[in-house]
Amino acid sequence: MVEISAAAVKALRDETGLPMMECKKALQETGGDPEAAKEWLRKHGKAKMTARLSRPTGFGRIAVYADFQAGRGAMVELQCESAPVANNEQVIQFAEALAQQLAVGPGADSPEALLEQPSPLQPGQTLQQQMDDLMNRIREVFRIPRILRVEGPCAGYAHHMGSPGVLVRVSGGTAELAKDICMHIAAMRPKVVRREDLDPALVEKERAIQAEIARQEGKPENIIQKMIEGRMKNFYAELCLLDQPFVKDDKKTVGQVVKAAGMEIQAFYRWELGKE
Repeated sequence: MVEISAAAVKALRDETGLPMMECKKALQETGGDPEAAKEWLRKHGKAKMTARLSRPTGFGRIAVYADFQAGRGAMVELQCESAPVANNEQVIQFAEALAQQLAVGPGADSPEALLEQPSPLQPGQTLQQQMDDLMNRIREVFRIPRILRVEGPCAGYAHHMGSPGVLVRVSGGTAELAKDICMHIAAMRPKVVRREDLDPALVEKERAIQAEIARQEGKPENIIQKMIEGRMKNFYAELCLLDQPFVKDDKKTVGQVVKAAGMEIQAFYRWELGKE
């Protein structure tokens, strides 16, 4: 058996973050070759994690990458087992690497296809290898349940705690305003961009409810319709982005702000961790 020096074991431990005995075992199994030892650790660490794959992953973070000028953006949900791991700096960097590669790379139609691509933050490694290394170090299961890529001028925002995350696709305006719109969406939780995007059946149901409330208040039929129009404004302001008072200037609606800036909101995507 090849004699393994303490210095070689320590160097591998410093690089991988794994226990000394595991690093020594890997070097012994690979004839003292550090690169082969790292691959051995990856494979054996992955084997150990297989037994944990059924464990719940109720924590994690949503990462967002957006380039307004280049016209591309992406959002990725990364799940793990515990809150401290979700806020681990290496996990944050991995989530950001996933979103960046999805946006600037060739694209991917599944998390598995994305993981096969190179990591933008770890030269010489794929994203899968980067994730395997994290799992080896941290000993938690990671999952990527959702990925999204957006083509066109866009902006993004992710809360510093990792959820929610927002991507907005626009035409016209500025990157700064688009980012402000993202932050508004994160806080105010609209469901659609404009009134026309709502389900007509939902709108008619609300109209019927408001009409019945007005009748119970004893209002005459000839003014109920006018009352309904006024009361529906609150309904629209709750669900429709363009009807909401803008968080940075609540004297104006989002619709008024973007119109004045020559911007049109094409679509938005708001994700919360663990919620489809």
